[in-house]
Amino acid sequence: MANDANPHWIYNQTIKTFAAGANPPFEDEGELMKSWGAVWGIDNDVGRIRSILVHRPGPEMNIVDPKKRIAEIGSFGDPATGWYFQSDTPPDIPGMQKQHDGMVAALKAEGIDVHFVDGVDNTRLKSVYTRDPLIMVKGGAIVCRMGARIRRGEELAITRTLAKIGVPILRTISGAGVMEGGSFAWLNDKTCAIGVGVRVNREGAEQVGEVLRRQGVELLIIDLPGYDIHIDVSFLMIDKDLALLNPSGLPFSFLEELKARGIHYIELDPADDGWINNSLAIAPGKLLMPEGASNRTLDRLAKHGVTWTTLPYREVQKNGGGIHCSTTPLRRDPV
Repeated sequence: MANDANPHWIYNQTIKTFAAGANPPFEDEGELMKSWGAVWGIDNDVGRIRSILVHRPGPEMNIVDPKKRIAEIGSFGDPATGWYFQSDTPPDIPGMQKQHDGMVAALKAEGIDVHFVDGVDNTRLKSVYTRDPLIMVKGGAIVCRMGARIRRGEELAITRTLAKIGVPILRTISGAGVMEGGSFAWLNDKTCAIGVGVRVNREGAEQVGEVLRRQGVELLIIDLPGYDIHIDVSFLMIDKDLALLNPSGLPFSFLEELKARGIHYIELDPADDGWINNSLAIAPGKLLMPEGASNRTLDRLAKHGVTWTTLPYREVQKNGGGIHCSTTPLRRDPV
């Protein structure tokens, strides 16, 4: 009777009775479904995509002023305000939108739930490349800190969009770390790779590694050559234990790591348009691919049972990124 009258005793017993405990971990499928309504996140780069994040090119492209041509670097741009468009001609905005719409239609035809970024700033002309401001891992997202000044600030619209969709944010890159998602890849459910270089530093990579380590995932940090900005310029997982790559853009030590992990790879033919490596695996061995692959590369893919859908994407590529750059899967099936 005395205990019933003691509010502290009652409170302590209630806490003990209804305590949740630490296990199962946050990224457990049952835990995610119960608390977040969906199994957000990915643990591979080839499983069937269930939901994806994109941004249709819009008013932000109007910042490109055709009168501001910097001939010596082959770009339109304004160093004072920080924008650039590296092409021989100004952007064809309707053409970009048409090609992006074609990509979205292809995604929807595969039954993929397509989400669009909300609230893009009218000066962020690279926002179509949704791959870079975030990384998806088990259980949710890591919001990046962009390495390029032209892109710094895209993270705000991404964060608000993730919150609206209901995607957990596990970390935001902070301090002196810089990280862009185009330089992150899943090799399998226990191994990831990050290419460090002009857009990604070791501090940013190590912050990502801290999240992965708690999930039992190993992170390989590799050095990109020269001024290569992202690993997805040269490397793409296209099926379980199968990659498509351009060996000239990767260190030999990374090729050795792939072999040691039983990952085979197909090398791009020198005649290929380089954007072929920036395709998207929508399911194991099934690609969305831009135009420009040589017959030799297509024959190599077919020999390994890989299939593909080819899309025109050159107008979007003129802004500096391809199909892979333009998409961030939010949920994939395990493989």
